[in-house]
Amino acid sequence: MLFPSLLINPKLRFRPQMRSKKRSKDEGSLLIVKLKMKGLLKKSKARKPLELVKHTRELLIFFNGNMEVREQKRKDKMEELTKSMLEIRTLLYGDGESEPNKDTCAQLTQEFFKDDTFRLLIASLSKLNLGTRKNATHIVANLQRQQVQSRLIASEYLEKNIDLIDILIPGYEDGDIALSYGAILRECIRHQVVARYVLESDHMKKFFDYIQLPNFEIASDAAATFKELMTRHKSTVAQFLSNNYDWFFQEYNSQLLESQNYITKRQAIKLLGNMLLDRSNSAVMVRYVCSLDNMRILMNLLRDPNKTIQLETFHVFKLFVANENKPPQIINVLVTNRSKLLRFFGNFTIEKEDQQFEADKAELMKEISILEPKDIKEFSSIVSFRENCEIPC
Repeated sequence: MLFPSLLINPKLRFRPQMRSKKRSKDEGSLLIVKLKMKGLLKKSKARKPLELVKHTRELLIFFNGNMEVREQKRKDKMEELTKSMLEIRTLLYGDGESEPNKDTCAQLTQEFFKDDTFRLLIASLSKLNLGTRKNATHIVANLQRQQVQSRLIASEYLEKNIDLIDILIPGYEDGDIALSYGAILRECIRHQVVARYVLESDHMKKFFDYIQLPNFEIASDAAATFKELMTRHKSTVAQFLSNNYDWFFQEYNSQLLESQNYITKRQAIKLLGNMLLDRSNSAVMVRYVCSLDNMRILMNLLRDPNKTIQLETFHVFKLFVANENKPPQIINVLVTNRSKLLRFFGNFTIEKEDQQFEADKAELMKEISILEPKDIKEFSSIVSFRENCEIPC
């Protein structure tokens, strides 16, 4: 049984939310080709990883400490750094004509983390021009995945330098570097030790604000990072949700599900479905679908005029109906609203023909139609709830 502690009607099946495996293509090769065509990337003797990282480190130190220097000198140093960063990126990703050398990548990784060059890069990011910053982000992403003798050097480094995460997360408050810091943060979260640190820190509560920032790009980036936190490391997330259930879902419901922003609401309901349907979160799902307040929010979301939000809500709402151990309060609300619910779902259609959706909907309507009211003492509270949560005719 999928969820042993939650009895689900076997006829009401659910489709798992599949994560897209399509990755964006690396732009490095195209950039290198363009630079060669313009003559900006002249062939020269390739520098060894030790020499290359050492020179890059010296340049980063320069930009961190020299604020009062001639503009021309700063410009020259930035040009040097741009070339060095592009050279590192080329070694890590290949140049479009040849694949990266594993030994070279391993040496680069070791040198990059050995003398805190990674920390220097994070500290210098705001001082770099856009192109160099973009290359830096790609370099950091690649280094997180590099293994040296079966060891993830980046993970070991971040565990000892976890305070870097305290620099990256507040980066969402700086519009100039927010997207760069966000991209680097998501790569760092690939490591379980980092994800656990963020989940257990006070930073978690900040994400509810970042997701609702007025800048669309930054808010979307924060939402992507939040999703990564809540879905990548299953056991860590399950432990976090169990330990922080009350405050987390209070914030999630009030700030995200009940948001006035369409994008925020749509992303939140989709992520909620992914979390609740994950096997690792079965205990959390049991608790969530036994809450009358949670079902009220879902019923209100079914009233949203947007079809996409209605459909995502349907995939979560059916969990409440499918629960064969429904609390009496939930049963009575469903019974009280039965005619309107059946009428709503009877007219509820989606653009593309979907047999599984139709089967789920039919089983949900059948389950609602055969429910019998339960005797409970506090029926008056259910009446007031019903008045606030009816489905429109």
